Amino acid sequence: MSGGKKRAPPKAEKLVEFHSNIVKETATKFPGHPLILAGKSMGSRVGCMVASMEDINVSAVLCLGYPLKGINGAVRDETLLQLTVPTMFVQGSKDSLCPLDKLETTRKKMKALTELHVIDGGDHSFKVGKKHLQANSSTQIDAEVAAMKAIAAFVSRSLEG
Repeated sequence: MSGGKKRAPPKAEKLVEFHSNIVKETATKFPGHPLILAGKSMGSRVGCMVASMEDINVSAVLCLGYPLKGINGAVRDETLLQLTVPTMFVQGSKDSLCPLDKLETTRKKMKALTELHVIDGGDHSFKVGKKHLQANSSTQIDAEVAAMKAIAAFVSRSLEG
């Protein structure tokens, strides 16, 4: 936001060079260590673009609230289809930017091993509605803890293999 006005964020493609440079610097600074890229929304899309670059060696990718649908409603799966490293998606079941049926179709086409953790009732920001939480005798923290446990298990499995 600039001057109190909302502006559209830059396109993901414009952020790839900056992020890839940071990833390369980090890999050089810590040689031999596994590299897991994680991002939320557009950050996860950028992470996938960086992970698919030939000169970057990534152990895994974590996509939090991946924006599969573009503004025009088209499915943006081309970046995901290029990935060859283990990839985890954490998605809200009510995320309008990533309908779970479209994500499942994309996952079936991907070369990479994939995992999905769904935050039941969660939106794009993983916020679960009060009525949903009450109906399931649950809390927002319960949903977040379950997601963190799933992420930790994914990271452990990715580093073992």
